[in-house]
Amino acid sequence: QVQLVESGGGLVQAGDSLRLSCAASGGTFSNYEMGWFRQAPGKEREFVSTIARSGDSTHYADFVKGRFTISRDVTKNTVSLQMNNLKPEDTAVYYCAGRLSPYGRTRLMYNVVDYWGKGTLVTVSS
Repeated sequence: QVQLVESGGGLVQAGDSLRLSCAASGGTFSNYEMGWFRQAPGKEREFVSTIARSGDSTHYADFVKGRFTISRDVTKNTVSLQMNNLKPEDTAVYYCAGRLSPYGRTRLMYNVVDYWGKGTLVTVSS
């Protein structure tokens, strides 16, 4: 059973940066597509970003393009989300997500998720 544990959330001001990390255990990390979703208060959970198991393909939601960068470290079994120029509308609980990817394709953006973390809260004040 794969377990995902997020860290790095907190309270920041608009324009600041924050780096989220997700530690994966219980599976072969290199077999999994990894990504991030978020859920703002009163809204549905939405896709933010994904990275292929090989690390050579990434995808972003339009509202974070140019501001957020996803990366993975196979030596540490972690996936990170560097968030720059944060806006108040980025306030949400951020969830790490994983999907077994036998053919190396990315599917998290279609809400095809095998494993979820419990989330970490990011609050951006104006």
